[in-house]
Amino acid sequence: MNRSPLRLPALSLLLLATAVCSAAAQSAEVPPPAVASAPSDALLADLTRAITDHFHPAGELQLDPVRVWGLPTLPAGTTARLVVTEFPAVLSSSLLLHCRLETGAAPLPSWSISLHAQLWADAWTSREPLEAGQSFDPSRLELQRCDLLRERDALPATVNDHDYMLARAVPAGRTLVWRDLVRRPLVRKGETVEVRAVEGPLTVTIKALAIQNGGRGDLVLVRNLETKKEFTAVVVDESHVQVHF
Repeated sequence: MNRSPLRLPALSLLLLATAVCSAAAQSAEVPPPAVASAPSDALLADLTRAITDHFHPAGELQLDPVRVWGLPTLPAGTTARLVVTEFPAVLSSSLLLHCRLETGAAPLPSWSISLHAQLWADAWTSREPLEAGQSFDPSRLELQRCDLLRERDALPATVNDHDYMLARAVPAGRTLVWRDLVRRPLVRKGETVEVRAVEGPLTVTIKALAIQNGGRGDLVLVRNLETKKEFTAVVVDESHVQVHF
């Protein structure tokens, strides 16, 4: 008996459809490749504490994860201790840390994380135009919140004494930077200063000629008025320096 030539293509199509469905079913049973877990809020808090303890920044540190490599997935309820095995050399807005998690059980593989960091703190901003040579006076300034990792030279509000003066004019409304300030000289070149020389329990006071200007804490060169011998001393107050032997 002869088969109809019209039935052969239909049979081929049926067999092809069966094969496609079988392949699709098999592929659905293959698990997808593992994807690195995102850090939890608790882990980010641990990272923030670790970075703060390492660098001791003055301000509020905020971290945003950018990319994670190899973070192990822990069973629910597992307590793990974060250990940062490698920090960057300096604190900056882009950080790469190498870490591991310790659970007390079998050792877990190391992992890495890339972070975007911000360090928020109050900085001084001029309320009015300031002139070069003026004493640093916080009452003429106002505070403005800024990211000290983006504006690295911004003058933080922790600087609030009068040991500084303005090195240059500053327009109103600008955040002050360290380059705007110099230490106010307490010792001036050419003036006579009192030198407090300390050696153990013994203290001797002599007069000397200042060879350099200097602010509080600066080392300046002075010359003994009697012996003409020059030596360095630390500025401690107006027209007063100190030296230890």
